[in-house]
Amino acid sequence: MSSGIQMREAHFPGRAPIDAYGNGGFRFAEMSHKGSIMCLPSGVHGWEPKAAPLLAVDDLKLILEQANDIEILLVGTGMDLRRIPAEVRELLRASGISSDPMSTGAAVRTYNVLLAEDRAVAAALIAVE
Repeated sequence: MSSGIQMREAHFPGRAPIDAYGNGGFRFAEMSHKGSIMCLPSGVHGWEPKAAPLLAVDDLKLILEQANDIEILLVGTGMDLRRIPAEVRELLRASGISSDPMSTGAAVRTYNVLLAEDRAVAAALIAVE
């Protein structure tokens, strides 16, 4: 007998360029995801910012676990540019990761270019309508 619907953490186990963004989500690898995402060396992960619409210290666990494979973290802050909180910047810097905030659209475009160049890039992307 079936136990009903099982909810699983959203995760695509591979690196993929972002094909489209908007309407509250992202398209990549012939799939779509509603909501924000983190693009990390381990794949694309569904993500809900703890301090929306900004990256917070509580959001860094997966990023810090993979810090050895990340040189730059692009932070897509939605439609508007917002600063990354100082404690987040310092924690990333202490782990050898430089962070660069920008609008989500700019972050998606920059991520795709750096990914195509096989750079050690990651992105935390806030979904936009």
